[in-house]
Amino acid sequence: MSDPFLPVFDTIKPLFARHAKKGVVIHDEPGKYYLGTHEVRAKDGYRMWLGGVEIKKSYVSVHLVPVYADPSLLDGLTPALKKRMQGKNCFGFKKLEPELIAELGALIDTGVKAFEAAGKFKKAQ
Repeated sequence: MSDPFLPVFDTIKPLFARHAKKGVVIHDEPGKYYLGTHEVRAKDGYRMWLGGVEIKKSYVSVHLVPVYADPSLLDGLTPALKKRMQGKNCFGFKKLEPELIAELGALIDTGVKAFEAAGKFKKAQ
């Protein structure tokens, strides 16, 4: 069985996976990839999440927590990518859109740098 959203997932997953050595992979299974930080919250014992990508029923969901923590990271985002936002840190994609996915990749990189500066991710070697 072929999932029509698999090409979108397979294009976005590497945008997170390239930072895996700096963080902690929480899920890496077909259709679901989540990357966490090294910080474990004392209150509930869960690892702080950087974000990830997951195939949902009718779209591919991309979460990026740094933009929730610092909304100024969204400054300069194109209207087309802003249109993909669902809530404060989620983006939805139904098809491959190379320009938007490239912009998303740059936003993921910026988010990782913000988490590195905050000590939540290992600094690049």
